[in-house]
Amino acid sequence: MIDIRAWAQYIVEWAAKDPYGFLTTVLLALTPLFIACAMLSWKLAKMIEARDKEQKKKQRRQENLAKAKRS
Repeated sequence: MIDIRAWAQYIVEWAAKDPYGFLTTVLLALTPLFIACAMLSWKLAKMIEARDKEQKKKQRRQENLAKAKRS
């Protein structure tokens, strides 16, 4: 079974002995996650913009139909 306490102690010792190497390794490990997060955020923003544009288009259509029925 994995000894979590020993593993955590090893990580803390590594970070204390070689902080630049530790930070470099952590950043290299997290970079793909940062990139994925940025891409997904951009995609979500585009989807929200498209949905809002479609809703405005439908609302204008409904308003125009209402005006035409009144006339």
